[in-house]
Amino acid sequence: MFNQVMLVGRLTKDPELRYTSDGAPVATVTLAVNRNFRNSEGDIETDFVNCTLWRKTAENTTNYCRKGSIVGVSGRIQTRNYENADGNRVYVTDVVADSVRFLSGKPRELVET
Repeated sequence: MFNQVMLVGRLTKDPELRYTSDGAPVATVTLAVNRNFRNSEGDIETDFVNCTLWRKTAENTTNYCRKGSIVGVSGRIQTRNYENADGNRVYVTDVVADSVRFLSGKPRELVET
């Protein structure tokens, strides 16, 4: 079996770092990824992909990336489901990142002058 995904896109907001009850760092980001073709109206559509980052990857991404930063994410697709308050089954698909590459320069507020 093979479960590998590679994405390049922009962060839709600043990453927020949290910690599990065991103290493991975790961050959830949404990556805006443009499709490589135009729709019937001639527009390029964008997919918004939720990604989960763990440990040092989560800490480094939170420290060095901001909304609009271009990043490359390599990881695996993970699915889960749950029953919401209305009794409906909800399916969720995430990318669990193995690595994140920072493809844009440092954000202005991180550059020392």
